[in-house]
Amino acid sequence: MQYKRSSALFAQAEKVIPGGVNSPVRAFGAVGGTPIFIQKAQGPYLIDEDGNQYIDYINSWGPMILGHAFQPVVDAVVEKTKLGTSFGTPTEIETKIAELAVSMVPNIDKIRFVNSGTEACMSAVRLARGFSGKDKIIKFAGCYHGHSDSFLIQAGSGAVTFGSPNSPGVTKGTAKDTLLARYNDLENVKELIQANSNEIACIILEPVAGNMGCIPPKPNFLKGLRDLCSENNILLIFDEVMTGFRLSKGGVQQLYGIQADIVCFGKVIGGGLPVGAFAAREEIMNYLAPIGPVYQAGTLSGNPLAMAAGLAMLQALNNDDEVYKRLEEKTAYLHKGISKVLNDNHVVHTINRVGSMISVHFCETEVKDFQSAAEGNNNTFKKFFHGMLENGIYIAPSAFETWFITDALTYDDLDKTIEAVGKVAKTL
Repeated sequence: MQYKRSSALFAQAEKVIPGGVNSPVRAFGAVGGTPIFIQKAQGPYLIDEDGNQYIDYINSWGPMILGHAFQPVVDAVVEKTKLGTSFGTPTEIETKIAELAVSMVPNIDKIRFVNSGTEACMSAVRLARGFSGKDKIIKFAGCYHGHSDSFLIQAGSGAVTFGSPNSPGVTKGTAKDTLLARYNDLENVKELIQANSNEIACIILEPVAGNMGCIPPKPNFLKGLRDLCSENNILLIFDEVMTGFRLSKGGVQQLYGIQADIVCFGKVIGGGLPVGAFAAREEIMNYLAPIGPVYQAGTLSGNPLAMAAGLAMLQALNNDDEVYKRLEEKTAYLHKGISKVLNDNHVVHTINRVGSMISVHFCETEVKDFQSAAEGNNNTFKKFFHGMLENGIYIAPSAFETWFITDALTYDDLDKTIEAVGKVAKTL
């Protein structure tokens, strides 16, 4: 494929945008090469500025669960735009989507809309601290909750030591209140709780991880966290920015039957527009301003265009009783096909899958946490990524990202993807 136009656009962007991109993973830093610039998209396909077409497995990092340019969402946004794009005042549509979201998700009474997943997680932690009167939080290595200071923390020297910032600009004071745990390791969490008795406000995690590749929770891991939180007066926060409304109507809480205290949303809830939200039972949410002491605000929160897109998306999902079954069946089909051609070509790999999230790890051991994910062969992934791109398949330019399946994919698309994997496997 030729990428002349994309290369020229990237060179132009580098002059006025740091690194030429507005989010670091887009820069192809982990895989090398020049990022492609997308001109348009429809259904499961992307078209770049050079006219190349790709089957898309990023899907805007998750929200395009029913495909790009999904007509009900497009129509809703166009019609709402004609009435004005932003007012900074309450609108009826905010209540409509709130009512629908609360009806779809178990264990939430009220929801607050914000503008991104980062903002949702940041606000959820602030609310947890305000509600509990405690300062420390536990997060898990490899779980990404946005770029708020509290979340940009790496491991210290031991399981119970304080974290240290891994981004300049994050203060040591912030880092000392963030404790880092190992995903899928309940004993490690117990040690942190015991070492910081009565100081921990909340535990936040991706209940199905998507930012170290797709990593499912081990049996009883989520239940164990729920029990630990209940026993120690700690709030459990599920970051369902990726999984909410994607793995089931009610997200991971419904899928695994585990109740969180606060749930964060993004991606699907905005239908492709910038939206985030956080939700909880009434007694927690009533701690928010203007009726409670915890301050949180946003001029563009509940923006009518984003609300229109999100409402159309949630209505489509809520009214289709078979959509999650179809998504899981397509993902399972892809899993089986990819595994077969990689095995046929003697390529060492592990595939993780939950619902419509899937990832290929180039290692032979179980991938259960960030450490095991990091043991994958990154050089193999780089070759795999560029080989797939050359064959018209667009996957995330990082070994630490999940693939997202859209219902717009046909089985012909899946077969083409499996065929591409087979061609690339011969070169690995």
